[in-house]
Amino acid sequence: MKHLGKENKKFTEPSVKILDKIENKQKENFLVRFSQPEFTSICPVTSQPDFAHIVIDYVPSKWIVESKSLKLYFQSFRNHQSFHEDVTMHIAKDITKLLKPKWFRIGSYWYPRGGMPIDVFWQSSEPPKNLWIPDQGVENYRGRG
Repeated sequence: MKHLGKENKKFTEPSVKILDKIENKQKENFLVRFSQPEFTSICPVTSQPDFAHIVIDYVPSKWIVESKSLKLYFQSFRNHQSFHEDVTMHIAKDITKLLKPKWFRIGSYWYPRGGMPIDVFWQSSEPPKNLWIPDQGVENYRGRG
């Protein structure tokens, strides 16, 4: 483990190398959910911060992601300039490359930029049969009203 139980430096650029994986000792299918309601990155056009609520669901194969490393990985996007779609796919590709899960889904629910929220979704394949997958639970942006 690179991070668990240790002090860590601050990462300034996202990289799959930040993430740690742990052996999955379970043989049956189960769903893992990570919810990051205060995700931030930087708009590449305005250099202003963008905010999102990110929800990741996956069914582990041989590996699970270690949560402290995932938090550090998410923090590494704070000064990273990229569009919403690119950030979402960057996260999806890094985590699926590391874990090679049986199934993976990401929903990134971005707060409005220019008055319009942008939500980005991706999943690796059809989910395994007989697996309970709850709704991601993030409401559509309602604005004031």
